[in-house]
Amino acid sequence: MQPPGPPPAYAPANGDFTFVSSGDAEDLSGSIAAPDVKLDLGVSGDFIKESTATTFLRQRGYGWLLEVEDEDPEDNKPLLEELDIDLKDIYYKIRCVLMPMPSLGFNRQVVRDNPDFWGPLAVVLFFSMISLYGQFRVVSWIITIWIFGSLTIFLLARVLGGEVAYGQVLGVIGYSLLPLIVIAPILLVVGSFEMVSTLIKLFGVFWAAYSAASLLVGEEFKTKKPLLIYPIFLLYIYFLSLYTGV
Repeated sequence: MQPPGPPPAYAPANGDFTFVSSGDAEDLSGSIAAPDVKLDLGVSGDFIKESTATTFLRQRGYGWLLEVEDEDPEDNKPLLEELDIDLKDIYYKIRCVLMPMPSLGFNRQVVRDNPDFWGPLAVVLFFSMISLYGQFRVVSWIITIWIFGSLTIFLLARVLGGEVAYGQVLGVIGYSLLPLIVIAPILLVVGSFEMVSTLIKLFGVFWAAYSAASLLVGEEFKTKKPLLIYPIFLLYIYFLSLYTGV
């Protein structure tokens, strides 16, 4: 019996593979089976085999291409919520402005303390639409007077020592246009009666100015209240003149 010869050149040594010559490689044969990779879908404990393409990508380090991001529930918000529009809050503020009497029990300070943009903008645009009379320039004038008139009231209030933000003034001035919108159809009916029309106009201006002043002119102004109430009153007179054309 011949002693066993040396191990073949292609045998692994110490768990590693060694290179072999092309002549020795002719005696090698075999196949490599693809790994049976199973993917857990997390549905009722069921498993399915990954496809060849999926396995190939994962073996090459491109498995991140197969990842699917979970849908964020915050991305599926309703449009009104996405735009931060609260219709109930706007409706409550409209009632607070149209009915400024303290005896009615409304928490009118919410108009000032919780300002919003879309409600006053809707009121200003609606007032602009009823003021058109075929002159589309009125819309831009009303919006401009709303923005810069509110800025003037804000600066004056801060000079007088009031703790109020520009957003609060913008919201209060915008919402307080509602009384002028209410009297608009009445003026169309009694327009031929000059005395009655004048009284209704004065009533509407006082109504709007009182609603705005009662929210903006707080106790911090003390004896300086007329300095802020007067420009508010003039601002609504100008708004009414844009509607009537006088």
